[in-house]
Amino acid sequence: MSRDRRADLAASMPRHRAPVVYVDNGSSDGSPETVGGVRPDARVVRLPANVGAPARTVGVRAAGTPYVAFADDDSWWAPGALRTAAELLDAHPQVAVVQARILVGPEEREDPLTAQLRASPLAADGLPGPRLLGFVACGAVVRRTDFLAAGGFDPAVPFPGEEEVLTLRLAASGRALVYADHLVAHHHPSPSRHSPAARRRAVARSALTSALLLRPWRVVAARSVVSVRAGGVRHLRAALPTARQALSALRRRRRLPAGVEQDLRLVGQG
Repeated sequence: MSRDRRADLAASMPRHRAPVVYVDNGSSDGSPETVGGVRPDARVVRLPANVGAPARTVGVRAAGTPYVAFADDDSWWAPGALRTAAELLDAHPQVAVVQARILVGPEEREDPLTAQLRASPLAADGLPGPRLLGFVACGAVVRRTDFLAAGGFDPAVPFPGEEEVLTLRLAASGRALVYADHLVAHHHPSPSRHSPAARRRAVARSALTSALLLRPWRVVAARSVVSVRAGGVRHLRAALPTARQALSALRRRRRLPAGVEQDLRLVGQG
């Protein structure tokens, strides 16, 4: 998925070796035409407005394949990675999501989150890699049936931080997420990005909305404090869910199984 990042798409699209479904989030800069020019074989799905991460759900439905690998406009997969991921998913039907090692920038330095994923304290239970309670979408391959059964990316959490709700719903249904160090995704962050402060506010907002959907009230309270601090006086509204997001989350609020909450405490998210 992408929105108004024509230059990034022109650079990244030729790097994809697998069939591509491109979902456009209401771009006004000619991004869909750019994709059609550099990847005439890509399936282009145009949305009339920016819906955020749920655009990926549209893409998964359109793909129709057993497995779907996500990529952003500034990311792509290493040669052979998707075939290897498909083989892993074929061999382990209990796995819903495979998380790759993400290499960032021309220097190909490991994403800081990678070390945390690799060192996950959760019991692996015979899985092909460390068991996770989180993933990074641009480095993930999902089993389509599991993804759609869990509802895809929730519209109340548009972007960023959209992975948490999906992760927890998959875990609650008994599906596994694993880290695979031998799979590699490349991420060259776009220069067209929000400021670090704006991103922190957006992440705090998403985390609070996710807690309203699924977590105990003590977690909601703790994340509310984080949101207020991230927003401050000038930007508080940007760090809090909109009324529509909050009401949507509260109407659909459903607590997680005790075992999932226990695992969350093990990974420091209790």
